[in-house]
Amino acid sequence: MSNPQQLRYSKEHEWLSVAEDGVSTVGITEHAANALGDVVYTQLPEVGSTVAAGESCGELESTKSVSDLYSPVSGEITEVNEDVVNDPSLVNTAPFEGGWLFKVRIAEEPGDLLSADEYTAFIAG
Repeated sequence: MSNPQQLRYSKEHEWLSVAEDGVSTVGITEHAANALGDVVYTQLPEVGSTVAAGESCGELESTKSVSDLYSPVSGEITEVNEDVVNDPSLVNTAPFEGGWLFKVRIAEEPGDLLSADEYTAFIAG
């Protein structure tokens, strides 16, 4: 399992893309997707709503459990991935590509996000 170097990671197992025009994409890591098992339902934040770094903003339901979805940054939701709403298994099959969850216009980026190498060490340790 490799974690893309260009992303940043939270200790709650979400990833964040580099901002383009102030907007970043958020998803869960392959490690989290594997731990969850087959995702069968997603509850994502609404477009236009605001999220706070480290706070729950949705849920992912799998055949094993229901897990909270945490935002790695504070900001306004600009888009949700309707493909994942319609086919939650994308979270498992393509967590870093088609299985992204939402886009957020960042208001404030926390300093505690991990690099790919730091995240890899975190989940190993």
